[in-house]
Amino acid sequence: MAMEVKICGLRHPAQAQAIAALGFTTLGFICVEASPRYVSPKEIALVLQSLTAHDELSAIGVFANASLPKLGEFLAQTNLNGIQLHGDETPEFCRQVKQAFPQHRLIKALRLRRSEDLARAEAYYDAVDILLLDAYHPEQLGGTGQTLPWQKLQQFRPPLPWWLAGGLTPINVQEALNLLRPDGIDLSSGVEKAPADKDLAKIAQLRAQLDALTILPDVNHPEKT
Repeated sequence: MAMEVKICGLRHPAQAQAIAALGFTTLGFICVEASPRYVSPKEIALVLQSLTAHDELSAIGVFANASLPKLGEFLAQTNLNGIQLHGDETPEFCRQVKQAFPQHRLIKALRLRRSEDLARAEAYYDAVDILLLDAYHPEQLGGTGQTLPWQKLQQFRPPLPWWLAGGLTPINVQEALNLLRPDGIDLSSGVEKAPADKDLAKIAQLRAQLDALTILPDVNHPEKT
């Protein structure tokens, strides 16, 4: 199963090197100052400088309700090649981001309180490259450890790639991926000891789980099996 796996909320170069050595080359950096996982442009640059041996690295900055000038200022100081918008950004703003930074992959996170919130996704289909579904929390934008109602998402088939986030761990990833067929998964709190302090044992366990993954047939949508 070809699926992208993003390890998000990184801060420490040595941990990033170990994670990349395990084959995870999609890495996320929290660029929201209010977050306990926030990393400065200088810290991101240090991490990415330590990973120059990994040619295919995808480095994604996670922003929330940042202005275009703020995005540009942050991106100019780092080698990020992806942008994840995790706030209340409108489809029109996403189109502006795509126009301003066409060389960056654009991901829009939708924080779902209820399955009916999926109706909002359609407005973003032509505005972003990837949709990411995350759990809603009234005070936190992400990394909450809360899972989504996976069974209620089984009919979600957008015309663009989508990633699943929200409370994924090495323990429950098999269950999630037997119920859903995302194009990617995003893990943060499920593979860490504390905010931005990744648990390398859990990440190695995740690698083993993914390598041994057995995906059951998708009887409703065999083309996604």
